Amino acid sequence: MTFTRYSPKVRKLADCQKIADFRELARRRLPFPVFHYIDGAADDEATRRRNTEAYGEVDLVPDVLKGADTVDPSCTIMGRASSLPLMLSPTALQRIFHWQGERAVAKEAERHGLWFGISSLSTVSIEEIGANYAGPKMLQYYYHKDRGLNAALVERAKAAKFDAITLTVDTIVSGNRERCKRTGFSTPPRFTPANVLSYAMHPAWALNFLFREKFDLPNLSTHVEAGSGKAVSIQDYFNSMLDPALNWQAAEQLRDDWGGKFCLKGIMSVGDARRAADMGVDAIMVSNHGGRQLDGSRAPFDQLAEIVDAVGDRVEVICDGGVMRGSHVLKALATGAKAASGGRLYLYALAAAGQAGVARALDLLEAEIRRDMQLMGVSRVEQLTREHLRGR
Repeated sequence: MTFTRYSPKVRKLADCQKIADFRELARRRLPFPVFHYIDGAADDEATRRRNTEAYGEVDLVPDVLKGADTVDPSCTIMGRASSLPLMLSPTALQRIFHWQGERAVAKEAERHGLWFGISSLSTVSIEEIGANYAGPKMLQYYYHKDRGLNAALVERAKAAKFDAITLTVDTIVSGNRERCKRTGFSTPPRFTPANVLSYAMHPAWALNFLFREKFDLPNLSTHVEAGSGKAVSIQDYFNSMLDPALNWQAAEQLRDDWGGKFCLKGIMSVGDARRAADMGVDAIMVSNHGGRQLDGSRAPFDQLAEIVDAVGDRVEVICDGGVMRGSHVLKALATGAKAASGGRLYLYALAAAGQAGVARALDLLEAEIRRDMQLMGVSRVEQLTREHLRGR
């Protein structure tokens, strides 16, 4: 007997019951170049798919009769309390996906008591986020060739009282994002004969983009033209503006210049994890940039156990990428991660319905985490261990 996976039609926010549903709603509501920027990855996108598939190769083993009538999914990450062992990874260009952009994500992160991050390429300024949102927040730091810009980002994050800087270490050159090349996606979007019909067929998006707040990358526009007045692809931006000479010495200097909680995002090998721990970072994000850089690389969850075994007693290890279900978070925690994190899990929801979408996505994930903890027979996240996991 064979079973066919149920595939419901998703036409409105109330139809969304899981993160994959928000993806479908976003696909319907976005011009195709914008959707494919969120959804796409490098080369054949094998790593992007593996990031989620990896969780399916390990099964949860519940305990019963444990009296898990109440659960507490809270934890502490880099010194700040979090109501869930879940972080909203920093992502760029959010006002392209929905006019509310980073403001919507920040509000919902604050409401849920979660860490969230803004990118150096965010569409809302460091200062605005720092002034208006009290929750724990990080600046995802891209290391530019322009040393003045690098220094300015640090000083602005200090003045805005950000809780951490997270240096992204896997973007010294851009991955080969073929979907973006085919669609001609750029920031800000360019209207071309190949894509103008798609923009015209999504008038709500187009009107919001054209007539609301002018598109800008305020953390960069004081230093560089690319991405504000001048349309540029993300690939060209990375290849022309970011410094491929980034090395451990530069990371150590940035840590010293910042002086606060410091995280490296993009660690995938045990050797690099040990080097980061020796350097004295507070946390590492085991991450392959959502599969958008090196296609054919390992999934974060595949690498998690050996990295936790190597450095988990010295740094906080965060499993970043591929998270689509509360059970994925529990599997990461049982392996030894301090928390799990993801970007697409809220970007689909933002693109689908703005702040209301992000709110519903996070509510659903919180309910899944709480329910799955009860079904696992644990009342606190630290009770999850590898005894609760079995590989297939």
